[in-house]
Amino acid sequence: MHDPAVYSESFEREHGCTPAEWLGWLPGAIGSHPWQTSGADDGASVTIGAGTLQLHWRTLAPRQIALIRLPRLQVRYRFDGVAADQRVRFMQHFDLYMQRGGG
Repeated sequence: MHDPAVYSESFEREHGCTPAEWLGWLPGAIGSHPWQTSGADDGASVTIGAGTLQLHWRTLAPRQIALIRLPRLQVRYRFDGVAADQRVRFMQHFDLYMQRGGG
C-alpha cells in the first residue's frame, strides 16, 4: 500500500476490476479534471493544473480463490509536470473514490 503522504511521479498498482468497471469509475475518481481516453481504450490522460497524469492499463489473468474468480487490472500511473502537493491532493481523492469493499 502506498503512503498517502508520498506519491511518486510513476508507480503501478493492481486493481480488482474489469476495464469496463475501471472506465465507469474513472470520471468520479478524477473529479472535475479534464481527461480523455487513448484510441486503444487501454489508457487515459488527465490534466492536473499545468501537468498531466498518464494512465495505462492491461488486463491480468483473474485471481481464483476456490470457486471465486476475481478480475484484475494492472494500472501504470505517470505524472508529468505535477508538483508533489498536487499529486497528494489528487491521489487522496482518487484513492478514496476507488476504494471498494464490503461491510
